[in-house]
Amino acid sequence: MDLVLWRHAEAQDWVEGCDDMARSLTSRGEKQAARVANWLDRQLPEGTRILVSPARRCEQTALVLGRKYKIKAELAPGCSVSQLLELAQWPDAKGTVLVVGHQPTLGQTIAGLIGLTASECAVKKGAVWWLRNRERAALAQTVVVTVQSPEVL
Repeated sequence: MDLVLWRHAEAQDWVEGCDDMARSLTSRGEKQAARVANWLDRQLPEGTRILVSPARRCEQTALVLGRKYKIKAELAPGCSVSQLLELAQWPDAKGTVLVVGHQPTLGQTIAGLIGLTASECAVKKGAVWWLRNRERAALAQTVVVTVQSPEVL
């Protein structure tokens, strides 16, 4: 199974009293999302299952990819690592699952899956981490396939 974790692109700053879920991408964020989506579209296999946080900034990030996706309330800010992995059906799903979500959950998921001693891994806005589960000598392993940042695409 492949698990692709995509942090939403740069969004408007949160202002006290405003709805965090309604924050939109900035113009820079729109450009970041477009660069990463262009790369992802060439890499992702057909039939990739795409799961997206209900936050507006995540949906705007996913929309640029131009593929069908499902909004999952469980992926909203504050989502737990176990909720994310359960939705993605890690490590048992067939094929590739793309999750568009938030920090710190994405970084916590990465840290846990690749065995970092820190409880969290920093994930830049708009960046993608592509992880693969495989079995070697009867042991499950998580392999980092690639990490892409919008600034280098």
